[in-house]
Amino acid sequence: MSNGKKLKILKSTLGYSHRSGNELLFECPKCQHHKNKLSVNIDKDVFKCWVCEYAGRSIYRLIRRYGTLEQRREWASLTQEIETKSLSEALFGKEEIEPEQVLELPKEFISLANRKLPKTSLYPLNYLESRGFTKRDIIKWKMGYCLDGEYEGRIIIPSFGMTGKANYFIARSYSGDWKKYQNPKVSKDIIFNELYLDFDEDMILVEGVFDAIKAGENTVPLLGSTLREDSKLFQEIAKNDTPIYIALDLDAQTKALKIIKSLLEYDIEIHKIDISPYEDVGDMSQEAFSKRKKEAVFIKSYDYLINEIINL
Repeated sequence: MSNGKKLKILKSTLGYSHRSGNELLFECPKCQHHKNKLSVNIDKDVFKCWVCEYAGRSIYRLIRRYGTLEQRREWASLTQEIETKSLSEALFGKEEIEPEQVLELPKEFISLANRKLPKTSLYPLNYLESRGFTKRDIIKWKMGYCLDGEYEGRIIIPSFGMTGKANYFIARSYSGDWKKYQNPKVSKDIIFNELYLDFDEDMILVEGVFDAIKAGENTVPLLGSTLREDSKLFQEIAKNDTPIYIALDLDAQTKALKIIKSLLEYDIEIHKIDISPYEDVGDMSQEAFSKRKKEAVFIKSYDYLINEIINL
């Protein structure tokens, strides 16, 4: 495989470069710093910008995102990489714009993000504090509660679509009801809080909303432990070539491997976060999760096959 041909494609995509040891320095196409701060190592197949920290374990991500169709095809022919956007279109068909799901929050909804709160807010606030959530979390996730009605005694956490309107919400009991969740009877095929997500950045996949709060920025709750290839979230990940960190509950590791396998088929960069001995991310502190994320294991197809054999 010719590194010379790869270098030619890189220069036609990113422009002028100069060499520093084993690395090539280009202008970063993301932050466009005036100095060449994007370091590319062709032998190791990695890149990193030392200003904005845009990085990846596959140079092909740069070519896919910033190159022309001809440049992407030429690189793919050299490395036998999967052309994600073409594959996504071939399997899913061309993207069709569907009307965004919109629903009203319960009429009994009382916001916990206000400065002045009624005395009845003491109970849901105590519950949230016992789970390790802060006032900042409450405001950021626009949490509320219902004192009566269909969702009586439940914390309400809304999801907002790209139009800024609510497209779903979770309703979690804070009063000891035997049924922990009583969510609305609408489609769950939404991207939870899509309004606040950036598919160009590393993204974390977890099971529930409380897990997502602990995991931090750019985290998506699956509202379960599966991710179908025909789901809106999967298609958006494939279309944008989004690097994924996956952190499912300990009792859902078989399902996590299925998700990993599906994403690997689209050449998505995947990292697996070990949360043991915690049962789920929601039981962790935000600091503990951040540390585990830094220690996440980069998954390759070979790694997946080994894991699958071990779990037989």
